[in-house]
Amino acid sequence: MGSGMRALAIDLGGTHALCAVVSENCVLAKRIVPLTAESGLAPLLPVFARVLRELVRECGIDVSDCSGVAMGFCGLTDTDRCRVLSTNKKFDDAPGLDLAGWCRDNLGLRLKLENDVRMALLGERASGAARGFEDAVMITLGTGFGGAAMIGGHLLRGKHYQAGCLGGHFGGYYAGRPCTCGNIGCIEAEASGWALPGICRGWPGFSESALAAEPILDFATLFRLADCGDRVAGQIAEHCVRVWSAGAVALIHAYDPEVVVIGGGVMQRGERLLGPVRKYIHEHAWTPWGKVEVCAAALGSDAGILGAAALLGEEVPA
Repeated sequence: MGSGMRALAIDLGGTHALCAVVSENCVLAKRIVPLTAESGLAPLLPVFARVLRELVRECGIDVSDCSGVAMGFCGLTDTDRCRVLSTNKKFDDAPGLDLAGWCRDNLGLRLKLENDVRMALLGERASGAARGFEDAVMITLGTGFGGAAMIGGHLLRGKHYQAGCLGGHFGGYYAGRPCTCGNIGCIEAEASGWALPGICRGWPGFSESALAAEPILDFATLFRLADCGDRVAGQIAEHCVRVWSAGAVALIHAYDPEVVVIGGGVMQRGERLLGPVRKYIHEHAWTPWGKVEVCAAALGSDAGILGAAALLGEEVPA
């Protein structure tokens, strides 16, 4: 995409979507659209079209001034055919939708579709923590354990578009907890937001812990009680950090990155989380060439929408 060209972006998560107008590495306008995955994706498409038109007007430009729409989706996507392949129980109607046709008919623009973490990695490489690196892995910690990999400056996708983006479904423990993907003992099943309530309730001593009185068992609650000295919360928090760290080492061994960028809601803890993860990686990753750089994502929730320009201008290697 040439200098000064504008793009429209939709970063679709499980609880909200972020719609935006971007220009290269700059967000010109954006808006959060609350949503529920249970409603399906089809009813949301007219909302996205309306919001994008409103954002374009706020910027004083026309939709035709934009080079296209880039959509980051929370599932497996066929980038070449612009199709959702699998949703893992999120927006179950998405695989049957003609998203390219919707975009063309309603906005008059081309659409490029990509996994949301891959699009975030494009953003971090363009103007964030992965800038200047050709080989990178991104991890997002929150509701799940998202992953994406870049080798030689190109996103890793694979024949079936699963390569590099299923880091959360690496098997961590063969006798572990069942995962939503059908595997057992995945990193997500052992340490993620969706699995955390079950992990807590099954932990020895849970009933005597302050966790038992909490109406919501999420990572904010877990780390707050751990910081206050709750023994069980501290044990579970340490468990999650070790699972995430082991997952990062597995991604390093699989994809040989120069840098691991860690983002997601859990990273609000900053160096208190990043420090132990970095220490574990440097102690256990087999990288005889040197140490992998481990850093926090720099762009926050804007990473995905800032990856839009890079995705629309992407040159796929021969």
